[in-house]
Amino acid sequence: QVQLVESGGGSVQTGGSLTLSCAASGNFLTINDMGWYRKLQGKERELVAVVRTGGRKDYNEAVKDRFTVFRDNARDTVTLQMNNLKEEDTAVYYCNAALNVQLTMQRDYWGQGTQVTVSA
Repeated sequence: QVQLVESGGGSVQTGGSLTLSCAASGNFLTINDMGWYRKLQGKERELVAVVRTGGRKDYNEAVKDRFTVFRDNARDTVTLQMNNLKEEDTAVYYCNAALNVQLTMQRDYWGQGTQVTVSA
């Protein structure tokens, strides 16, 4: 059984910072892409930031100058450092990982979601 366990999140004022962390555990071989998505109220879930298999990082245009994503392959973790937060960053943030559960089988996993609320 595979789990993605998230930590961090909470409430902060505009201009503040928060850090989200996610750890993968359970039965899998390797991790391909690992990163963060978010769902704003009334909108579809969208990519925030992801670290690809080869180390390339992709960011949502709305956050790329304010958020930084880190990945620790030794610990199977991914961290999202969010600075200069804005009210429009308020959302539920989800960790996502594409895991190789067998040599030729990849599955997508999601964390339970963590609320980030930014207020003026």
